[in-house]
Amino acid sequence: MYPVLFTVGDVTFHAYGVMAVLAMLAAGLVVRRLSRRLGLDPGASLEVTVAAIVGGLAGARLYWIAEHWQEVRGELLHAVSGGAGFTWYGGLLGGIVAVLVVSRMRRLPVGIVANVMAPAVALGYAVARIGCFLAGDGTYGRPSDLPWAMAFPRGVVPTTVPVQPTALYETLAMIAIFLVLYRMARRPQPSWYVFGWFLVLSGAERFAIEFLRVNSPWLLGLTPPQWFAISGVLIGLTTLMVTRARGAERLKITA
Repeated sequence: MYPVLFTVGDVTFHAYGVMAVLAMLAAGLVVRRLSRRLGLDPGASLEVTVAAIVGGLAGARLYWIAEHWQEVRGELLHAVSGGAGFTWYGGLLGGIVAVLVVSRMRRLPVGIVANVMAPAVALGYAVARIGCFLAGDGTYGRPSDLPWAMAFPRGVVPTTVPVQPTALYETLAMIAIFLVLYRMARRPQPSWYVFGWFLVLSGAERFAIEFLRVNSPWLLGLTPPQWFAISGVLIGLTTLMVTRARGAERLKITA
């Protein structure tokens, strides 16, 4: 693959870094468009987007350090400032916390902001996974003889054995999820409704893809990402049920 996309003078542009920037820009454009459509303050939506990016990066790095503590504790400064080592669920948690804090500070309707962020996060994740694929960072699947199986001899984590390109699977799945969520979010929805669907759909996607990945089982034969995925699906379903119950209650009151 192509861990390094190109070089301009003394500056090297790495695939993962370039795609991460494009992911942030794509997510920001989605937030901006949906915010305008739903009547949210464009300036505040920009602040929320920046908060999501900063909080997501910090959370992803800290979660990765916690996972690999035995390996990095002797070089903690390098682990914090290095360019590799990010975990999706840590980023999701960090981004959620940052968005909640900024939304409260700006007195924004948190549930509506969550609905706007849901499709943006899905699209950003889809684009970022292309960076994982190009870099060959080891987030691929098990060895396979399928016609589209690929080897990554020049990857950051090289392999000469053809494997399942799970990063591409995730990109395709998350683009589909983005389209579903974006269509929902274009219309006024109850607070947290679109975000609830994001948790359900993204959790189901990650749970399924883990059966093709090489992560080690943790509990009851399931990997840590699968347990996080199950938690996300359950929280998402609970959110949808609460949202539906509140909507039914409002209908009773107004009837």
